[in-house]
Amino acid sequence: MEYTISQAAEKAGVSVYTLRYYDKEGLLPFLEKRADGTRVFKDSDFEWLKTISCLKDTGMSIREIRGFISLCIERERTLEKRLEIMKRHQIDFEEKMEQMERYRAAIQFKVAYYTEALAEWRNTEHTM
Repeated sequence: MEYTISQAAEKAGVSVYTLRYYDKEGLLPFLEKRADGTRVFKDSDFEWLKTISCLKDTGMSIREIRGFISLCIERERTLEKRLEIMKRHQIDFEEKMEQMERYRAAIQFKVAYYTEALAEWRNTEHTM
């Protein structure tokens, strides 16, 4: 099945602008275009879009994603290099998750602190 850019954006859960940006940045080299330049998305393109979104949302730069996709297009010859990239990205992502857990703990502490402080303030205000 073929999809227009609007249909593809809706199906992929991204904006049309995002898809145009990905194309402009070279992240969609697999994308077919008609003679008039209209982008044509196919069902198989959505796995690529999911991969791009996953890598972007987990902190990989557009430049790095572009390089990874270039390696994917080269097929089996680049399996080892792609594995190295994904292992490095996994380590980076896990470090970010650990940092986010520390931030979450700090925020939870502040919420508990202010909840208690507000409760004490309200109790003090009403007793005077």
